[in-house]
Amino acid sequence: MTGTNGGLFAAYKDTWILEGVRTPFADYNGVLGLVSPIDLGIKVARAVFERSGIPPSDVGSVIAGSVAQASFDAFVLPRHIGLYSGVPIDRPALLVQRVCGTGVETISQAADAIALGKIELGLCVGAESMSRNPIAAYTHRGGFRMGQVEFKDFLWEALMDTAPGVTMGQTAEAVAKTYKITREDVDRFAELSFSRAVAAQKACFLSGEIVPLVSETFELAGYRTRGIRLGKGTEKLEMDTHIRPSPYEVLAKIPPAFGGVQTGGNSSAIVDGAAAALVSSGEYAKSRGIKPLARVAAVATVGVPPEIMSIAPAPAIRKLLDGAGMSLDAIDRIEINEAFGAQLISVERELKLDRAKLNVNGGAIAIGHPLAATGLRLAVTLARELRRAKLRYGVASACIGGGQGIAMLLENPN
Repeated sequence: MTGTNGGLFAAYKDTWILEGVRTPFADYNGVLGLVSPIDLGIKVARAVFERSGIPPSDVGSVIAGSVAQASFDAFVLPRHIGLYSGVPIDRPALLVQRVCGTGVETISQAADAIALGKIELGLCVGAESMSRNPIAAYTHRGGFRMGQVEFKDFLWEALMDTAPGVTMGQTAEAVAKTYKITREDVDRFAELSFSRAVAAQKACFLSGEIVPLVSETFELAGYRTRGIRLGKGTEKLEMDTHIRPSPYEVLAKIPPAFGGVQTGGNSSAIVDGAAAALVSSGEYAKSRGIKPLARVAAVATVGVPPEIMSIAPAPAIRKLLDGAGMSLDAIDRIEINEAFGAQLISVERELKLDRAKLNVNGGAIAIGHPLAATGLRLAVTLARELRRAKLRYGVASACIGGGQGIAMLLENPN
């Protein structure tokens, strides 16, 4: 492990993702608009135990993340996810937050705990309700003064990085200028993201990682009942709701959101959702005869200037591959979060990536970006794609608000 020379890097010899699932990702203020992220997290945690056949009693620690304070009990999100999914009451729970990198960070934290001998099995969960982001006031504890009453939209205001005074979208516009990315470039890429996601959905690839949602309750003896209640008129949610045919001609008519190349059509979709994975030591997997989904080979995290946050996956991937002693040529599939179309293209151009290997089943422009859940979705989708295509190595990466990047190297055990 190293924490010098521009970031953090850790390699793991015998750490494995055993199984992973996610909810369908549902459009903002839609069918999941009133559901707490804790309940979404409980659902995917229960589902990953059921799908894997692994008992919750084997979990040594719960590592969970949620970026927004989307419920009044948000402080205890990881604890409640663990308890209501059957993890024994004596097992601790940790809340992690690395903004858009939170999902990858949960896996990294589990891998670190395994490497240190603290646990043999970790439950990793990312859950996010973008719809339930609060309308907030931070200065009124002592009362309200005339002319100084301000309630602001947390979801919108949080897009502003107050250090450089730019929004996340403006960081994409900045790299668009640097890398000479045009509006047509971005819309054409968005068209591709949608078309690939539509194809993956029709081929039932995406459904392989999705647990359908219904209105249900979660019981825990001696404690209050929790649960999920879907939006009125919906009995079951089985598919991502934002995926749709989106031709260039339609995308090109959408007005700019930040005065440049980015629009609501070529930026990540605002959605609600959750994802979970079980991460273990090799000894644990072997002792129970489990065939893992992927090996967690390494993780790297770096910092970049906040005003060019969008380029951060490039140095993160370089740090990852340098540490692992590998070249990009050895990487068969790459999943990079599509926070913004120009952001993704800038990384593609900087690293000279082969688009045929990149986000081959669509990305966040089409599928959506529920902040804390995204990194887990990237890792699970990547692991499943490596298995499907019979390929060996893949990288999952994301840019992170505030000027960070994260990247994870996965290996197909088959």
